[in-house]
Amino acid sequence: MSDSPPNPDDLTPEQAAGEHARLAAEIAEHNRLYYQEDAPGVSDAEYDAQLRRLQDIEAKFPDLITPDSPTQKVGAPLSSGFTKIRHTVPMLSLGNAFSDDDVTDFVARIRRFLNPPEDEPVVLVAEPKIDGLSVSLRYENQSFVRGATRGDGNEGEDITANLRTIADIPATLPDDAPDIVEVRGEVYMPKSAFNALNERQEAAGDKVFANPRNAAAGSLRQLDTSITASRTLRMFAYAWGEMSEEPAGTHWWFLERLREWGFRVNSLMEHCEDVEEALAAYRNIAEVRPTLDYDIDGVVYKVNRLSWQTRLGFVSRAPRWAIAHKFPAEQATTILRDIDIQVGRTGALTPVARLEPVTVGGVVVSNATLHNEDEIARKDVRIGDTVVIQRAGDVIPQVVEPVLDKRPKDAKPYKFPKRCPVCGSEAVRPEDEVARRCTGGLICAAQAVERLKHFVSRNAFDIEGLGAKHIVAFWEDGLVKEPADIFKLDQAVIAEREGWGEQSAQNLIDAIAERENIPLDRFIFALGVRQVGQATARLLAYTYGTLEAWRAAMAAAQKPDSDAYSELVNIDGIGPSVAADVLAFVHEKHNQKVLKDLAAVLDVAPFEKPASDSPVAGKTIVFTGTLEQMTRPEAKARAEALGAKVSGSVSKKTDLVVAGPGSGSKGKKAEELGIETINEGAWLKLIGG
Repeated sequence: MSDSPPNPDDLTPEQAAGEHARLAAEIAEHNRLYYQEDAPGVSDAEYDAQLRRLQDIEAKFPDLITPDSPTQKVGAPLSSGFTKIRHTVPMLSLGNAFSDDDVTDFVARIRRFLNPPEDEPVVLVAEPKIDGLSVSLRYENQSFVRGATRGDGNEGEDITANLRTIADIPATLPDDAPDIVEVRGEVYMPKSAFNALNERQEAAGDKVFANPRNAAAGSLRQLDTSITASRTLRMFAYAWGEMSEEPAGTHWWFLERLREWGFRVNSLMEHCEDVEEALAAYRNIAEVRPTLDYDIDGVVYKVNRLSWQTRLGFVSRAPRWAIAHKFPAEQATTILRDIDIQVGRTGALTPVARLEPVTVGGVVVSNATLHNEDEIARKDVRIGDTVVIQRAGDVIPQVVEPVLDKRPKDAKPYKFPKRCPVCGSEAVRPEDEVARRCTGGLICAAQAVERLKHFVSRNAFDIEGLGAKHIVAFWEDGLVKEPADIFKLDQAVIAEREGWGEQSAQNLIDAIAERENIPLDRFIFALGVRQVGQATARLLAYTYGTLEAWRAAMAAAQKPDSDAYSELVNIDGIGPSVAADVLAFVHEKHNQKVLKDLAAVLDVAPFEKPASDSPVAGKTIVFTGTLEQMTRPEAKARAEALGAKVSGSVSKKTDLVVAGPGSGSKGKKAEELGIETINEGAWLKLIGG
């Protein structure tokens, strides 16, 4: 059995930052493949293991947590082809539990957060976790008017016409239903229908689907609704979003209401008086899992009391009042035929295992990521080994370990390359990082192309018709070497290229012209700075407002003892690690030229701060001392829900300090700086109780 990865307690801050950056980048790509392409890049088990490792590192090194961390986000950018719909109430993901102890800890966290009487039980509802596609259904005046996918959690795709073809979705609700009802549920394809569909696809010489989830997602995203209607799709309802009359009482009561309104609610759901009953429900559902005509990959536990759900609220990617208890992964053995090295836009060399194709849980798999050279060495995986792989519902497995008694006698330890396989430049590994990186920079074709791909990606410039394959072709032929070159492309030159014509070339030029005006947060994200994803780019744009102000501040912040540097690292969600990557990027002379050239061809719009009626929206709040009417986590969650930023330290940027008994040094510093300080009672009055 291979050794476990180093405990976060044993990592230096530099090592933790390096591994955090690698894991965050890999998980972000997994999210894109899963949610946008319906083509998962790793198994559920491997994804969950990576996410959990990231959570463990962030628990030990909280300064590494950024708004862009996958622990803080849901889903991925939208694909094109459907109108975007913004969810009034975000559709979030769920945290995961992998053992009985994890579930017990989940309930213990709820008790610590709410601090109820010791004899007050935490009643849960246990629901099968359907492996399908999450959707939102909006009803106005009892009529179904709009349906959307979850998308990235904030925006989904309008698939109303396709959802109308599903018999489980009622067109109207009873007269006693509220005027606005948003029902959420999971659309899935029954296993029997999936098998029949693949038989038809194969007979017609068409693409067969890897699993029922992919088939359901592909069917819902058809632009031709007749195709969707020809496939058997079902839906279970289990939650709500926006409601003109908020449900009251319990989650179990709301499920009964859904049944009364004509929705299908899963019959395996159980009302659990305590954690022991919840775990018993998990075992009961796992036992009948093989007999079900639909895929499930775990059990979801939800706090039953809706008033408690409201108080518990959300972290950025998931509710505090719910968790998914995942089933163990399926395993198989196969032969590791080769290890390929791929180079990403930051120069990281990522090893990919090429496997002898093997069927695991009904799906043929042939590839797996091996993460980095430490993982290969830790597991002592060698080319030619028979390896154990595991899969939990998706396509590409995790390599668990080699089967040592089947190892070929001539198998040699894998030697990780010291040079980039693409450009031949030296590949170095800094002491504080787990990734080995190509030093070729933009002379490395792989890095240059990957950075350009990122620049035009969905959440960056999102240029219609300029996909990854076009970027590669334009780069190879010298038409696009730098981001600014995109905005200098010539319609006549493109029209003469193979596969293009006058109209398609003009369409591309028009699409590029539409993106010459872009918001500041998208612009910063498009630059591809390490550790700067959408949320961090938005934070920077929010703080500095304009491109000119941001560039000036980053130039001034190059001096560690400057006020500009202090302002940067004190942005809630940035910290020294992210700041170091941002400052290194803007300091590099080539990147300075990129920024200058882009500024000459673009109109980067100032960041527009969202309007809010909350009296604390946009303000930085510090809580200090003892709070008596709510726990500290609840106070922080409430403030963030109202649009405030919560900081752990008092500085010149602090707007308000909420001080209880024992406020100590923070209270004194607030007084020295002349910052408004109020007690807990005044805070509750300010925010409306």
